[in-house]
Parts: sequence; C-alpha cells; structure tokens
Amino acid sequence: MDTTLTDPLVGKLLDGRYRVESRIARGGMATVYLALDIRLDRMVAVKVMHRTLAEDPAFVRRFIGEAKSVASLSHPNVVHVFDQGTDGGNVYLSMEYVPGRTLRDVLRARGRFPAREALEVMIPVLAALGAAHQAGMVHRDVKPENVLIADDGRVKVVDFGLARAIEATNQTRTGVMIGTIGYMSPEQVTSGAADARSDVYAAGIMLFELLTGRQPYEGDTPMSVAYRHVHDTVPVPSALLPGSHPLLDTLVAQATARDPAGRPADATAMLVAAVDAHRMLPRESGPVPAVPAAPVPAGPAAATQVHPAAPAPGPVNQTLIQPRADLLTGPAGGQAPPAAPAAPAAPKERRRPRARWFLIGLAVVMVIAVGVTGWLFSQDTSIKVPYLIGQNATLAATEAKQRGFVVEEGKAENDEKVPKGNVLRTEPTSGTEVEPGTKLIIIASAGPKRVAVPNVVGLSAPDARVKLAEAGLVPGSVRRQASDTVPRDQVMRTSPAVGNPVKEGSKVNLVVSAGLVMPDVKGMPRDQADQTLRTAGFVPEFVEQVDAAQPCTVIAQDPQPNTEVDKGAVVRLTLSQCANPEWHWPWENGQNPNDPGQNVIVIPNIVFKDVKAARQELQTAGMRVKVKKALGRGVVVAQIPAGGQPVPPGTEVTIWH
Repeated sequence: MDTTLTDPLVGKLLDGRYRVESRIARGGMATVYLALDIRLDRMVAVKVMHRTLAEDPAFVRRFIGEAKSVASLSHPNVVHVFDQGTDGGNVYLSMEYVPGRTLRDVLRARGRFPAREALEVMIPVLAALGAAHQAGMVHRDVKPENVLIADDGRVKVVDFGLARAIEATNQTRTGVMIGTIGYMSPEQVTSGAADARSDVYAAGIMLFELLTGRQPYEGDTPMSVAYRHVHDTVPVPSALLPGSHPLLDTLVAQATARDPAGRPADATAMLVAAVDAHRMLPRESGPVPAVPAAPVPAGPAAATQVHPAAPAPGPVNQTLIQPRADLLTGPAGGQAPPAAPAAPAAPKERRRPRARWFLIGLAVVMVIAVGVTGWLFSQDTSIKVPYLIGQNATLAATEAKQRGFVVEEGKAENDEKVPKGNVLRTEPTSGTEVEPGTKLIIIASAGPKRVAVPNVVGLSAPDARVKLAEAGLVPGSVRRQASDTVPRDQVMRTSPAVGNPVKEGSKVNLVVSAGLVMPDVKGMPRDQADQTLRTAGFVPEFVEQVDAAQPCTVIAQDPQPNTEVDKGAVVRLTLSQCANPEWHWPWENGQNPNDPGQNVIVIPNIVFKDVKAARQELQTAGMRVKVKKALGRGVVVAQIPAGGQPVPPGTEVTIWH
C-alpha cells in the first residue's frame, strides 16, 4: 500500500498556506512533505515534527529560536529555511525544495567514491559548515543523511539547529544517539558538549566513509560504537584501502583526532586543507596503486641490489629510481664472479666499458623521464572560483576576468539582505576548482522585492483577498464601515493604500462597505420620521393602527434599527392612530397655560441644533432629556413632544440625532 495515500496531511492545507502534495521521507524525528506555497506559488519542502516532539513546550520554544537563527544563514550550500509555524498539533519548517537524493542514497547506490570526487563532495559541505561556524552556529548532526545531492549536482546541507532543539526535549539521550552515533565526536558521547570541532570530527568520519565505503567503527549496539569513538583512534583510509593517497590519510587523521585541540579549529580550516589536498591529488582520482616489490634473487649478489620503491612526496627532480648497484660497481663482498668458459681475454675487456656506459646512459634517461613526469603531474593549472558574494557586481566581474574566467552576467534576483547591484551568488560557487577560461556566471542582487498594493476597491472581500494573494501579499483583517456611496459588501479602501509599494508577503487590511445602517425612528412623530428616512436615502411607508400612545408616532419599523441595508430600501413604519379623541393636552384637563398660577413650561424647538447644545437647553428649561440615535450625525433631526407645546416641569423630551 502506498503510505502517502494514508498520510492524514497529504492533500491538506497546512497553516492556511502550504498545500501538502506528497510525502518525501519519514525519519525518527520528522516527516518531510512536498508542498505548494499558495501565497508565493512555489514548491517547498515542509518538515513536520513528530507529535511526541511537538507536544513538548521546551522543544517548541527551542525549535522556534533555532529556526530563526538558521533562516538568517544565507549560503549557496545550505538549504534555506523560509518559514516556521504551528498548525494545531503540527510544528513545521518550510524549506527550500531540492530535487535529488541524499548522500546516503548515493553511497548505497554506487559505493565508495574516488579520491577527487570524495573531496568534491566534502568541499561544499565544509563551506556550508564553515559559514555556520562563522555565524556562531554548530550543526551537531553532520552525516550523509543530512547532505542533499541535487539533480544538477549542487551539494546542500540540511537540518542546521535541529539537533540542538532536540536536546531540550524529554526524549532519552539514547534515543537521539542511535541514528547518529557513527559520527559523534568523543566529547559529544562523554559529556554531550559540542562545538565547531565536533562538526569537523563528523566531517572527517564522513570523508572516511566516502573513500572506503564504510564507517570506521561497527558494533552490535550503539554503546559499543560510542565506546570505540571515545577510546580508539580512527584508522586512516589506507588501512582499509591500501594505496590511498597520504594526503587523504593526513586529512582524515587531523579531523578525527580524539582530542578536540588536535583538530582544525572549524570547518573553514578543514576546508582550506581539503582544497589544498584536492589541488595536489593527481588527475586520476582513484587510490594510488601499490607498487609490488621486485623478486629478490637468491645468492650473495642479492644484498647489493636496489629496487624501485613507491614514489614519496618530494622535489620533482629527486631520483626515484636508481640503477642496480651491481651493474655499476661490480659484485659486492669481494667475491669473484662465477667462472666463465675459456675465451680470449682481449674481447672480454672491450665489451665491459661499452655495457657500462650504455647502462649509465639508460639510467640517466630514466631519471630525467621520472623527473619530467613528476613535474608534469605537479603542475596544477586549475583555478579556484573566488569569494565574490556581497561585492559590487561590476568590480567582482573585473576581478574574475583578471583571474582567468570568462564572465557572464546572470539575471538579477531579489534579495532582502544583499544590496542592489552587489553579488548575490556565482555559478560555479566560490571555492570550486575549475580550468582557466571557465565561464563564471555572476548573479547580482536586484534588492528587496517590493509589490504595489493592487487596486481592489469595488471588489467583494473574497475577490479582493484572491487578488492580494496573487500579487504576493497576505490578506489581513476585514473591517465593515457604513457608507451611503459604496454598495454594501464592496471594498472601500485598503491599508496600506492602493498603489503603495510594500514588502512581498506584507499584510494588507480591507475596509468593506456595510451599506446604510437603518436609523432608529421608533417613537418619532410621523413627519419627522418621514423626513429623517428620506434624508438618509430610504423610502418610508406608513401603516396606522389604533393605539393609546401619543398620536401619529412610530411604534414599529421594518427593517429593525441598526440593520445593514442598501440605499433606497423601503422601510415599513407602523404609526399610532393620528386622530385619538381620548388624548388631551394637560391644559385641557383644567389647566390653563396662560394662568400664572399654573406651573407649565413651553418646550423649546431644538430640531437641527447640535445634540449637546439641545440637551443643555432642554435641561435648563426644566425638562428631562432622552437621546436616541437615528442618523448618528450629531444634529437633532426630531423631538417629541414637539417644540412650542406647554408641558409641566420635568416632562421627558426625546430627541433623535
């Protein structure tokens, strides 16, 4: 059964941004998925931590901190970290997707590497580790599984900082060591301490494995392997692969010294040694063939014979092969040569000088040939790609041309950190050894990418969100606001405003029209309710019913107050009966407003006055005031009882604004 089909995350939208397409790999601490970033429309690798880790708060805190550090590490041989987040119980990293295989997969498929090819893998690995060490970071888990070989041959290191985050969890130490014990330095095994030299040790073990096809230590249990790391000295490659070049033995021995003080200080120091070794290796990158010893003839003369030996490093004119001593100086030990058949003495004396000079000449020719061959092999015409990152692209191109490269300018790429016009990266990468005249592509930074906020005014909120996402922006909050000019549910404006240049991935908030808000006209006299609604853009319709309330006032309305409605909507108002014979003004019940003895007050007419001033005027006149919101514009649009009517002191007057 295809396990991808049963994986619950496949086909899901993680954190509202990453659509999980398929599962790439599953390890002891995380599962890696191929996903589409729907915001930026690019494929990414999403590493989702296993639930046992994600449920540990200490791990999550450390994981987030490490992710931020790794995201700041920009190097062509480091898998870039784009994003980190959580979605429910899923804690994840979004990373650069590198199509290809791990170095472990390549080792399983093809076995050990020739010497030069092994170094050509290790050099970019060491460059990545060196950049991390200079930034104060330690990988802690260098191994072939964490080295990616892209389909186009690029080498990338992944999982910086993950091992450090694991240290904060409640997982047992043994559980973490099982997968990486073959590459752990002695100090990591004994104390758990790790620094840049611990990464150097692991890199040395990995170089040993590339050269020989196996790890230096094997055991039935992880602890038996750990014991050997602590107490044994890592063998040199030639111990398993006779004839391996001494330079490689030296490089592995220095990197895997049990005492950290005996190793290169960091990966950059080991990188320098690896580049030098690569430069001095012969073009035939396989192991140096062992030179079999010549058979030694029996008898006394054997003691005087000198045979060729395997070449050792030294001056190119050093004599590596010498003539046989017995042919130059005669038999050793004073012994006479075996008797020969009788022959005239004179011819024998004539042949010996001729043979001697012939052999001497032959020896001289051999010495010259060996010297010339050594000189040819010692000449390395290759050149290294200089480190140009961050330099002015024009000056960098001039420098590269002076070093013998054919320079080509690549298409500039946006970058938030490297200033516009400076070198962002080169192809091939810095430190790569190439032939003179090789084409070097210099890719400059186009500076930070800025996106103009698209015009979404007049669109619906869903359509506006889609258009923002297509422009590489993140739709933010949506706020509704009443408007008598913009139809309901259409975008009125954005924040930042339309046309403003913003950083890609920035959040843009929307203000959407709520249309008109239905005023509250309950209790308002008919004429004033009619005027208020028509002023606001509505069409009022009135229905009367018998009611004991004050005559001709609104007792019900549909739609209800504060409802969002469109301009021109019909409002159905129910009125109390406008002609109510049983309702009387106060003076019609024995009170005379013109009688000085009667205590009555004439209500001021405060319609169209500022609501605060109107309230103050009514209260000064001895009225109680109730304020209701109709249009909400701060100006009185209606009052009841109406102005000019005599009422007893303390009468409540309701005003609408």
